[in-house]
Amino acid sequence: MEFPYLEAVLVVMILIYIFETYLALREHATLKLPTLPKALEGVVSQEKFEKSRAYSLDKSRFGFVHGFVTTLTDSAILYFRILPWFWKKSGNFLLLLGLNTENEILHTLAFLAGVMMWSQVTELPFSLYSTFVIEARHGFNKQTIGLFFWDVFKGICLAFVLGPPTASAVILIVQKGGPYLPVYIWAFMFVLSLAMMTLYPILIAPLFNKFTPVPEGELRQKIEALATSLKFPLKNLSIVDGSTRTCHSNAYLYGFYNHKRIVIYDTLLQQCKDDEVLAILAHEMGHWKLNHTMYFFIAVQILSFLQFGGYTLVRNSSDLFRSFGFDTQPVLVGLIIYQYIMIPVQHLLFLGLNRVSRSFEYQADAFSKKLGYCSPLRSGLVKLQVENLEAMNTDPWFSAYHHSHPCLVERLAELNEPDKKED
Repeated sequence: MEFPYLEAVLVVMILIYIFETYLALREHATLKLPTLPKALEGVVSQEKFEKSRAYSLDKSRFGFVHGFVTTLTDSAILYFRILPWFWKKSGNFLLLLGLNTENEILHTLAFLAGVMMWSQVTELPFSLYSTFVIEARHGFNKQTIGLFFWDVFKGICLAFVLGPPTASAVILIVQKGGPYLPVYIWAFMFVLSLAMMTLYPILIAPLFNKFTPVPEGELRQKIEALATSLKFPLKNLSIVDGSTRTCHSNAYLYGFYNHKRIVIYDTLLQQCKDDEVLAILAHEMGHWKLNHTMYFFIAVQILSFLQFGGYTLVRNSSDLFRSFGFDTQPVLVGLIIYQYIMIPVQHLLFLGLNRVSRSFEYQADAFSKKLGYCSPLRSGLVKLQVENLEAMNTDPWFSAYHHSHPCLVERLAELNEPDKKED
């Protein structure tokens, strides 16, 4: 008797949905609390608190609807064997074009193109509502409808440019890999990730945003001095026009070895003072100085290798494919099925990585404080929380499960703790 893989996946998906809905209900009840946390009393105005609460509750209600529809749709696609049906239809489409349906690469590309278009169509209403109703209602959205669809079009074009060669290479590697398949496919994905990390800021990101150098002046001099004092190999310091799409603010670092770049959102410069921007950048450089990025990269590579190793163990299981409704065993379909059966493991790994990430955030905060930025870091974190209307009250279970960063109250308490010990 064959093991009911499909039914087991559906049960796990539903159980995870129930658990995550329970956490979301806890968070929703916490968001409705009418008072600020004690640590933020006198720090955040009641007016800003009410605005953040309204924004968070709107996003929470939207999350309930989106989560239910997504789970229902995904479950229906699996239960009614839509994927194998679509695989056959994509083969029929190739016949109409006069192409060879026995060519797995062509068949897979036709299948992926249809799946991508389906995903775009089903997610479009949610994206539109989130952007032009929720974000607009709370003063964040700066996009026009034209810019929104222009971004969607560019994203689709990129998928059609980058997707076919990547999918084709994966199929060929799996077909020819033999006993060393996990090594070959991991090596390919490793090289691909490095290439994308290199090319994204140069070729892809400028398609969606405008990057300009931070102008000469006191702020630039202070950032360069900070980088020099930490031996941070800063090669480029840019401002990105995030304000063309949103009022949310951020800053990030990227790059390999001696070619590091810092990108600051123009909204961050509008919302924070220079010393607060420096404190936030010191936090980000702390991640680099403490090797957090390298540790995460290594962990991801190890997990990827183990995942590909697991895939090689099940890719020839005809029972597995039949359970999901397939009478053939296409390479990429096997990867999709494998992702489904790995759902519980992926959630556990995600939870573990979240705990590590939260620990790293505390360490980066402490690093910034040791450089003398404790006070501006505290005020900068508060300003980011207030200006982005982030939730002031959060449920600890929901936060631990979903958030890679500790909440503001936790970070402020950790920043204050050393002062108390010294006193």
